[in-house]
Amino acid sequence: MTTDNTDLITLTPQARTIVLDALRNEENHTTLGLWVEVTGVRGAGYSYDLFFQDKDGIEELVELVVDDELTIVVPTKSASRLRGSRLEFSEENGGGLVLVNPNSPTSEEMNPGVPAEILAKGLGGSLALKALAVLEASINPSIASHGGRADLVALDDDEKVAYVRLSGGCQGCAMSRMTLSQGIETTLKEEIPVLVGVVDVTDHDSGSNPFYER
Repeated sequence: MTTDNTDLITLTPQARTIVLDALRNEENHTTLGLWVEVTGVRGAGYSYDLFFQDKDGIEELVELVVDDELTIVVPTKSASRLRGSRLEFSEENGGGLVLVNPNSPTSEEMNPGVPAEILAKGLGGSLALKALAVLEASINPSIASHGGRADLVALDDDEKVAYVRLSGGCQGCAMSRMTLSQGIETTLKEEIPVLVGVVDVTDHDSGSNPFYER
């Protein structure tokens, strides 16, 4: 089932021109639509994938944004996360398209794998405060050289497990596992001997540039 859902995503005139120019360069462009979907979480926002794909034989669970020249296809699972978004041209990074989204990830989406009851406890406990201090004093200064950062998102006082999210240069980096195990985890355990483990809750698959470059 498809729907005319024109308020789901809008395009600025410049963005529309760029998309249509790119579409016309595709083989069989008359059968293609611009697919826009949420692929994960990056920093405090979502990460996205934009690509052209055949719009014929679309599955039922899809939202369609249709106008006279361009079809935008949004998987239903992404629709609520994208509603009200705007695709526009940005001069940054040499120029490209960027999706301006008024929606933000939930705490559960930003911290996959962290039990809700642990998240609900916050970071006010004594162990959490110690871990925060170690991250700021000993860990983040050392990984800042390649644009990385580590943030404590939760700490299980009962199991003595810290949940850490990496960002910047560490998100999606092939060396992030080594950074966590040989750097962050080692340092935290040395400074906080009662700590049993450190869990990386970073969405590394979303550590990519969401722009479509000209």
